[in-house]
Amino acid sequence: MGYIIVKMKIMPKSPETDLGVIEKKILAILKKEKVAKFQKEIQPIAFGLKAFIIFFSWPEEKPLESVEEKIRSFEETGSVEILDMRRAIG
Repeated sequence: MGYIIVKMKIMPKSPETDLGVIEKKILAILKKEKVAKFQKEIQPIAFGLKAFIIFFSWPEEKPLESVEEKIRSFEETGSVEILDMRRAIG
């Protein structure tokens, strides 16, 4: 089985939300799921609000919805959106 590369956008509930807290929780989930590759970027949106964009590899045979739901359940999270998924080659 192969891997997919996932690009996910996490919006905090407010501009005052500490993105470091969200990052630590996401890293804990991905570590528990044994995800080896992870990258992040912060994307300014408007009026001080910043989105947390993450990129990670995921086994294509495992459902991605479980990770998405766990991230949605954080009290700091406003919304979660999968921006892109592509099969990893190589």
